[in-house]
Amino acid sequence: MSADALVHRAAPYRWVILGIATFTQATSAFFVQGIGAMGVQLRRDLDLSTAELGLLLSAAQLVPLIGLLVAGELLDRFGERRVVGAGACLIAVALCAGGAAPGYVSLLLVLLVVGAGYSTAQPGGSKAVASWFDASRRGVAMGVRQAGLPLGGALSAAVLPLVAGAFGWRAALVTGGLVALLGGAVFLAGYRPPPADALADGRPAPHAPSAPRVPVGARLAARLAMLREPFMVRIMLAGTSLVSVQCGVLVLTVLYLHDTTSLGAGAAALVLVAAQAAGVTGRVCLAAWSDRAASGRPGTVMTCMAAVVAGMAALMTPLGQSPVAACLLFVWLGFFGYGWYGPWVAHVAESAPPGRTGFVIGLAMSVNQIAIVVMPPTLGILRDVTHSFAPAWGLLSALTAVALTVTVLMERTSRQGQAPRSP
Repeated sequence: MSADALVHRAAPYRWVILGIATFTQATSAFFVQGIGAMGVQLRRDLDLSTAELGLLLSAAQLVPLIGLLVAGELLDRFGERRVVGAGACLIAVALCAGGAAPGYVSLLLVLLVVGAGYSTAQPGGSKAVASWFDASRRGVAMGVRQAGLPLGGALSAAVLPLVAGAFGWRAALVTGGLVALLGGAVFLAGYRPPPADALADGRPAPHAPSAPRVPVGARLAARLAMLREPFMVRIMLAGTSLVSVQCGVLVLTVLYLHDTTSLGAGAAALVLVAAQAAGVTGRVCLAAWSDRAASGRPGTVMTCMAAVVAGMAALMTPLGQSPVAACLLFVWLGFFGYGWYGPWVAHVAESAPPGRTGFVIGLAMSVNQIAIVVMPPTLGILRDVTHSFAPAWGLLSALTAVALTVTVLMERTSRQGQAPRSP
């Protein structure tokens, strides 16, 4: 069968793949994304400080610091189906076992294991979508797939506080485990790789000559050297600053609205649901825009950076004290503070050298993990020490503003370097 016939036959299935990847992302992230929504209950039942609450998120994201690199390498070697499916099953087993956790320390250990399983979901689903969709559709497809995280967060913010309130936080862990198990089963049953003889855009796949075997250490060193590439520096600046904002919205929204604007725990959790839902919309709409915008995916990401700086700054004004205005600001931050991820991941995938897509996605996400691990307890400590949320919002706003400024200067320098010189 010709390559064109293979692609024509397989083209409708790419939308099935997109649905499967999105669903698995949502179910894998379901419990961890719900930790912030359960903040009031967890703080009460386990007698936690804000910093200790943030440390729960850090525990879930610690192993991916290395796990994303390992997962990226495994994806390039063994494919998405086995790697992502195994990771989802590990999340399920850890959370269900966590239903017997006696207290805070054991919960931290459970979340460490959950992080190991979650290491496969992000790069695996992104690589699956990148391989099934060509460049003209990849942005919107990646946006839909990346919407799985805030979608899982919105669902968990709606469900887990109710479960924790009625049956306790251990029941919430088991609920998260069963949801993750469902996602893993769907991925294992439904995922298929694209046709081996054709690329997603219909062109015949080139038959690359066999490369000489390179020692593992030398190969890893060569790949890590990509961290010094200008495109990776820009990617990392945008990623770490915006994922820090994402952490702030996830960890502090419910506590801020409860403590500062006197909203009840249930109403505050619903605002987080709305912010996550706005993130779902943002990831799809902004990724679709990045397919057509003259500034491309980098320009879309920089727009998100500017928007979250404005939103965070507004929270530190008297507007942030008003329940209505604060709720609207968190929806704004949900749209841009989560929406950036779709075009960002598409840009990472398109910037990767041939044959290294999985590793480059894993590498970029690994760098993001540093911020994901460090920021939740840091923001919590700022809140506990100062008894105010303003320093946390100020830190996030300043970090993003600096990253945006440096990124704009690097983009300008890059364009000047590429401009043809007059004779």
